[in-house]
Amino acid sequence: MSEEKKSGFKAFLKRKNIIISGKRYFIDAMGAMASGLFASLLIGTIIGTIGTTLLSAFVTGTEAEGSVMATIANGLVDIGNFAKAMAGPAMAVSIAYALQAPPLVLFSMLAVGNAANSLGGAGGPLAVFFIAIITTEIGKMVSKETKVDILVTPFVTICVGVLLSMGCAPYIGKAANLLGDLIMTATELQPFLMGIVVSVVVGMVLTLPISSAAICAAFGLTGLAGGAAVAGCSAQMIGFAVMSYRENKVGGLVSQGLGTSMLQMGNIIKNPRIWIPPTLASAITGPIATCVFGLRMDGPAVSSGMGTCGLVGQIGVYTGWTQAVEAGTKTAITAFDWIGLILISIVLPAILSEVFCLILRKINWIKKDDLKLNDI
Repeated sequence: MSEEKKSGFKAFLKRKNIIISGKRYFIDAMGAMASGLFASLLIGTIIGTIGTTLLSAFVTGTEAEGSVMATIANGLVDIGNFAKAMAGPAMAVSIAYALQAPPLVLFSMLAVGNAANSLGGAGGPLAVFFIAIITTEIGKMVSKETKVDILVTPFVTICVGVLLSMGCAPYIGKAANLLGDLIMTATELQPFLMGIVVSVVVGMVLTLPISSAAICAAFGLTGLAGGAAVAGCSAQMIGFAVMSYRENKVGGLVSQGLGTSMLQMGNIIKNPRIWIPPTLASAITGPIATCVFGLRMDGPAVSSGMGTCGLVGQIGVYTGWTQAVEAGTKTAITAFDWIGLILISIVLPAILSEVFCLILRKINWIKKDDLKLNDI
């Protein structure tokens, strides 16, 4: 390609707001994908779990089937199922929104997301991620280039996206599923070592400006590996919340403990040593989760990467418990289950991170206001 053509193509991409960069695709798009998952699969699962819990707790016997409580509970289950069914379209539209797609491209991604997620099988989220990015950028290229844009843009966007889904989604899904199965099988075979690896890696990803929830969903990370991921994410969030309490008080405790440890990213860049305490805590709580409590994430995979954000990780674990009880693979939810979940998610991360932080403060590796959040 000649220099003139190269410069012309670059100008075309700039005019179409197509920015090829790791930040836009792997931070902005992936973060948006997690939001789409939260607004469909995750919230649908939570609503459905509330419904099934009400059914098992308050609706007993055939005489109660027409009661008000039964109607409410069954309604919640139905609402949850409708929300979960929209996971593919929600992810695709969220990604297109992050890539600043024009309206006709954005709305056309509903069909593309549905196709990619359905054809991708268990690895559907990863298929949606790649196909939605490619399709959105192609849709942006043709947008408003003709006088019949209302026909051309959705036609091209939907056809390209669905054809890509038909040709690529099954293979992307299988690859994601194989990798996820490999990680989960390795965790079952080597719970101590993999408990450390999964907990530390997923926990650190949660604090980085990358979506740990989207990654866990993409690879279908559940089971014992999902439990280790919950431990690692919780260690980062609760760890930073507790160890920075003297600087950020209650506001910081809530925004990090129930929000995100990503708020500390700016401070980590200034002083990477502040990342040591919660990371060491995750290296301890991960294997305790896998080897001592057998903590499993048998709820939606996206919950594995959420930690204590809105207590979604813990709700996901509870959802798995209730499903196992209903399926007959678990006799009951025991006190030991609850003790393990609370220790792994809150108590141990808080204690361990604070102890490690005090040691680092003592040797002056962490100084006054190193953990201060300016917006709190």
